[in-house]
Amino acid sequence: MDIIIGLLIIAVGAFCQSSCYVPINKIKDWSWESYWIVQGIFAWIVFPLLGALLAVPAGHSLMELYGSASSFNVWMTIFFGVLWGVGGLTFGLSMRYLGVALGQSIALGTCAALGTIMGPVLLNVFFPSLNALSQLTLAVIFGVVVTLVGIAIIGVAGSMKASSLSDEEKKAAVKDFNFPKGLAIALLAGFMSGCFNVGLEFGKDINFGSLTDPMFKTLPATLLVTLGGFVTNAVYCFFQNQKNHTWGDYRKGRVWANNLLFCALAGVLWYSQFFGLSLGKGFLTSSPTLMTLSFCILMALNVVFSNVWGIILKEWKGCSRKTIVVLVVGIVVLIVSSFVPQLL
Repeated sequence: MDIIIGLLIIAVGAFCQSSCYVPINKIKDWSWESYWIVQGIFAWIVFPLLGALLAVPAGHSLMELYGSASSFNVWMTIFFGVLWGVGGLTFGLSMRYLGVALGQSIALGTCAALGTIMGPVLLNVFFPSLNALSQLTLAVIFGVVVTLVGIAIIGVAGSMKASSLSDEEKKAAVKDFNFPKGLAIALLAGFMSGCFNVGLEFGKDINFGSLTDPMFKTLPATLLVTLGGFVTNAVYCFFQNQKNHTWGDYRKGRVWANNLLFCALAGVLWYSQFFGLSLGKGFLTSSPTLMTLSFCILMALNVVFSNVWGIILKEWKGCSRKTIVVLVVGIVVLIVSSFVPQLL
């Protein structure tokens, strides 16, 4: 029962993340770079900080925790957060050229596989005594493979969509649709986004041990990763503010209340995926396989729900029944990938 509860919590977090772009559509009179960094303050600083505080027992502080942790692990966690930030930037571009459904599918699928594999591999490079490669069991590898199969099937559906629709129909669904360009960007986004889980692997011992509730143990590391990602995004967004002369966005007082509200909502929805991941893992401790695969499962479920939103937003409108069938098969395979490894 605990495993089912854990997977359901992760699924709720995935649904929230897949919904985080909906509030952004309500933001008024701000350029992309302006609203992106403001929602990022909530998504990568405010809510992760509140989450990390849940891991701090009475009589202790967050600074005490970071000060007593291995400085190498702390900085490596932040460093991979910086790299993940690059993935976050290109992630948005992938949806610009492919749409919410297909963009998230390819980017998050790549992120799921590489994030799961790279963490233990790099830990083994720096700390061979930990024998981190032992985490990559046959069941884990099989789970990653099934996830990639599901992503590949959805990719095929995307290719079928690109070839079957006229240019006018593509633009009607996704304004700047460009499958080759979007595919390249989505793969880059997925590769760099996988660094998030690598950062979590380096920071998984940054907690108060038995004093920290198992459900909250990864939240201090999550804050370090998102802090690194915030730095990357802030540099780029402020550069764009300067380049595009959009500093004036922040002086539009009449839209601040509206935009702050929807930026905060987008931020909390985005952060919910990693808050849910931490809580969910607290119920998966009896299954080492699912603990290792939890990040992969989160990304796979993100893809499932992003495609649900893609259907709701009519991004697949005008596609043939065959294309929709292929899409649905891919979604089903991704859902199955969350449970099959546990049966091995």
